[in-house]
Amino acid sequence: MMADINLVRKRTVTDVILGVLLVVVGLVILGDVVIATVVTVRFLGWFTLIGGIVEFIGAFARMRSGHFWSTALGGALLVVLGLLMLRNTATAALALTVVAGALFLVSGLVRVAVSFSDPEPRWVLLFSGPLSIALGLIVLFNIVPATFTLLGALVGVQALIEGITLVLLGRLRVVERSS
Repeated sequence: MMADINLVRKRTVTDVILGVLLVVVGLVILGDVVIATVVTVRFLGWFTLIGGIVEFIGAFARMRSGHFWSTALGGALLVVLGLLMLRNTATAALALTVVAGALFLVSGLVRVAVSFSDPEPRWVLLFSGPLSIALGLIVLFNIVPATFTLLGALVGVQALIEGITLVLLGRLRVVERSS
C-alpha cells in the first residue's frame, strides 16, 4: 500500500489570525524603521553570540573526531562577532547595509546578464535586474541614511508580505492519500 504525498495550500482561521497579526507588526515596524533596524541588529547579535557559545561548547563533543579546533575556532569567532554587534550596533548596521546594497547590485547585474542567455523569462529579468541595480546603487551611494533605515524597512516589508500571503493563501500543508 503506497501513500501519495501532495502539498496543498490551505487557509485556516489560524492562518488568517497570524496573517493579520503579521500585517499589524509589519505596519508598526514600518512606522519607525530606525528602531526596527537597531532591534534587528541586536537580535542578530544575540543569535550570533548564543550560536557561538553553543558551537564552542559543542566542540568538546567533537574532541575525539579531530574536528575540535575548527569547531572551537568557529564558535569563538561567532562569540566575538556577536559581542561586537552588540557593543557597536551602528557599525554592525553599517556593515549589514553595505552587504545588502552589494547583494542588490550584484543580483541585478546577474539578472541582466542571464536575460541575454535565457529567452523565456527575459522581460522579467530585464525589468527586475535594473531595479535591483538601482536599489543597490541608491543604498551604496546613500550609505549613512540607509544604515539607519534599510534593515528596518526590509524587516517591515517582509513581515507585511508574509502577513498578506498568509491571509490570502494560507500555508502549504502535506496531504497523504492512501492508494
